[in-house]
Amino acid sequence: MSLSQEPTLSALNKYFVCGVRDITGESYAGASGRHDNFGNAIVTTNGAGPHNIQIFMLAADGTVLNCLPGYWSTQDLYQEISLAYQLNQIWQNQSLSVGDKQTYFRTMQLAHIQHHSPAMSRRSRMQGFDLQYEKEHRPNSDFFSGYPNGRAKTVDVVMHQRMAARPFVAYEHFDVANYCDYGKPMYDKEEDYRDSSGHVDQFAARGAPKLGNLESTSRKGYREQPDPRLWGQDQSGTSRKLWGQEQMPAGSTTWGLAK
Repeated sequence: MSLSQEPTLSALNKYFVCGVRDITGESYAGASGRHDNFGNAIVTTNGAGPHNIQIFMLAADGTVLNCLPGYWSTQDLYQEISLAYQLNQIWQNQSLSVGDKQTYFRTMQLAHIQHHSPAMSRRSRMQGFDLQYEKEHRPNSDFFSGYPNGRAKTVDVVMHQRMAARPFVAYEHFDVANYCDYGKPMYDKEEDYRDSSGHVDQFAARGAPKLGNLESTSRKGYREQPDPRLWGQDQSGTSRKLWGQEQMPAGSTTWGLAK
């Protein structure tokens, strides 16, 4: 995910109050290698590393409008921001009952799947090592329900299906542990240990420092040296304001919609 690309950058800069929360130590948190500010970067897939990062989009009162597990490409993130804007309009509509709002939420989350481009679907395929882990540890996962012969849904589909089951939930009551639980708890593509051809220097990477909930990943059966044949594989791309406010208060540390 790159927030420095348009139109995502302008949307965040102009209409959002953004912030971060350190989830180290949470029961659902995963682990990864350490990535320095000026370290290498590598292309990854939508939804990769769901235990390590969750991108929440909140209403002003802390209600969850959308949540993207893991990392997302900037163009796909922008599409999900647009959905959050529409859902915020529903949430703020005082003429609708809570039940009506929840119905709209479910309908719009599921309908959004049909608007995902083929390129977005390709970018949302679970990577090989995560898919293998899911098959071994969660054979009844919703990634496989309704799909024959071991085929798996893409992350963008499962994300909206899981969100549809959580209509307008307050952030403090959002069950992050279940929502983001798929794939390996340890996610690291060892970017800083790749040569010019993209191959990992396994000797150098073996002693690389790791961050996060290492004890938890060990309990969940993580193998520190994953099968290199699976590593990095894919399995099978007047103006309307976004939600938030144009003038952000100086020194604000809240995130989500500005009040």
